[in-house]
Amino acid sequence: MKALYPASNILDNLDNSQRALKIARHSPCSLCKIPCSGLQPPLGITPVLDESPYQTLFGLDDYGSDDDEESKGQMPYLEFCQCGHDVKYHGANEAELGSAEFTRRARVAIRLDEFLQDEGDLLDFEFTNDDIESLRKQMTLRQPPSIPLVNSTSSPDTRSQPSNGLSPTSSILSDPSPPSPRAAKRPRLSSSSSLSDADDNDDDDDEQPLASRVASSSTARPRRSGKSGKGGKKNAAMKKKAHVAPTSLAPPVGEEQVQMNKRVNGINGREPKIKVEDRLDEGQLNRLAAGVPVDSAKETGPQVKAEKAAVTEMRKGVIQIVPVENDGLSRSWIILTGLKTLFQKQLPKMPREYIARLVYDSNSKGLAIIKKGYKVVGGICYRPFPHRGFAEIVFFATNSADQEKGYGGMLMDHFKAHVRKTYPDMMHFLTYADNYAVGYFEKQGFSKDITLDRSVWAGYIKDYEGGTIMQCTMLRKVDYLNKPALLAKQKEAILAKIKQLSRSHIVYDGLPQFQLGQPEGVVVDPRDVPGLRETGWKHSMMTNVIRQSPKNADRTFMETTLTDLIRHPRSWPFRTPVDASEVADYYEVIRQPMDLQTMGEKLKDGKYKRVDAFADDVRLIIDNCRNYNPESTVYYKNADKLEEVFNELMAKRPS
Repeated sequence: MKALYPASNILDNLDNSQRALKIARHSPCSLCKIPCSGLQPPLGITPVLDESPYQTLFGLDDYGSDDDEESKGQMPYLEFCQCGHDVKYHGANEAELGSAEFTRRARVAIRLDEFLQDEGDLLDFEFTNDDIESLRKQMTLRQPPSIPLVNSTSSPDTRSQPSNGLSPTSSILSDPSPPSPRAAKRPRLSSSSSLSDADDNDDDDDEQPLASRVASSSTARPRRSGKSGKGGKKNAAMKKKAHVAPTSLAPPVGEEQVQMNKRVNGINGREPKIKVEDRLDEGQLNRLAAGVPVDSAKETGPQVKAEKAAVTEMRKGVIQIVPVENDGLSRSWIILTGLKTLFQKQLPKMPREYIARLVYDSNSKGLAIIKKGYKVVGGICYRPFPHRGFAEIVFFATNSADQEKGYGGMLMDHFKAHVRKTYPDMMHFLTYADNYAVGYFEKQGFSKDITLDRSVWAGYIKDYEGGTIMQCTMLRKVDYLNKPALLAKQKEAILAKIKQLSRSHIVYDGLPQFQLGQPEGVVVDPRDVPGLRETGWKHSMMTNVIRQSPKNADRTFMETTLTDLIRHPRSWPFRTPVDASEVADYYEVIRQPMDLQTMGEKLKDGKYKRVDAFADDVRLIIDNCRNYNPESTVYYKNADKLEEVFNELMAKRPS
């Protein structure tokens, strides 16, 4: 019996049941006790492609195949897995997921099918490789991973198809018209690439340089195993066998067992020596592992941080960071093609043609991390606007297998240094980041607060729906290629200052009364503990102990929230009461004034019994500002920002 499987990879050509089938193919079953990696045809069911969308497109509906045993119009779609459960239990229950998550998973599933189609294995439900396994992790990804790198980083995102409107810097390459200074709005966050994926092994295209791939394309296609068998991996026939005892051999008994036990328990039957480490308790071992000497009265110096793998590879010449643009040179074409391939792999839901158009655009510039043979393992694509003093970061990605090496941070540092050298007057970067990329960009000096005047960048960069615009401003006195040394000096200065105020850096010998072999129940006078007096301890502290009543959760939340509001850079108009000498009629208009300083005093005096009263005062500050100031003023805008920040803090309040 045959069952249909949709061949179309265009989301709009698929109804919800067809999308669900594609999702289920790549999603594990939620009911199976034995892991079911994805929907597979039951025994006796042969899947066939439903290519009706293509036939309708080319007007071939009237033509059938004499080889078909039954009409595809009457043939049912594949619905059940060989595990016995239908598509709903394979991650494709739209009612449970919601429309947005269901659509996101459908886009990932379509991208997976494109990989299978490239391999010629779209109907092979057992075929998989490293790329497919890595991308399938996004089918259940509901939260951002711990290490992101995108907006330009690569991570799953909730993007829609780009609109047909073209910006001056992303026009089709064949378009001869000069670029316009205004950009069209596109409903897609395209400046991300997935650096949040879990580590995976490279496929054949990643393991081989481009030159090698071109040479090998003329030869016979290598034999593949069911697990990909590519990139130098062993195939199924080369897997190691497990070392198991033969079932026909009886276990040793009697004298033979005694002799074997002698060989195991020590060397030549002797008792094994106990290492010093085995005599230490867990706390002492932790101190040793942290580099703090045990039983030492010497000062502990700053720990030397291990060099990142990316820095080591850069120093040894394993990788290079090179600028690239579409200048017509063969070398540039090879590197640009590598960048295009990397972005396409790390952005599974973005159309390949869209990425290619932006990467090959003559208005775009790039910076690539390459290995031997021009193999691209990381890169950034950006659009410079020197006359406006900023650049837009379009794509930013590193190979998923190399993300923990520190490629992302190193590439951003080199990018800043390259821009400073190439465009001395360009000090600002703008980019759109999805929720998975915001954390990474904040670590790289980007902020959600856009200080660059909107008139400078509005209309020059593409607007993306669902993304967060972020800005980074470079500091002229910072050498970004020598940033680790600068941070090390700052840390050393801070530690030196701490040593002037504290003796916590000195580690004294352990008390001999509590060493191994000493009797239990020993009581030591605190005055005899070395170093205790130096901390300011006095014997009277043991008799005058004042226990403060613990703070409740609401009080802690209100204190933390108020501190965050005061420290926020946009809260400056609300930190202190309005000065009547500067604003004469303020207290005539505002009958119930409030400010953050007054709130702090009320909180200290315990006047906020509940969080609701605290929240009312925050909103009173915001309402007073809006009532007194016109909407176009900076005060009104700061009130909007304060409200946004406060709502975010309230949303994080523990229930």
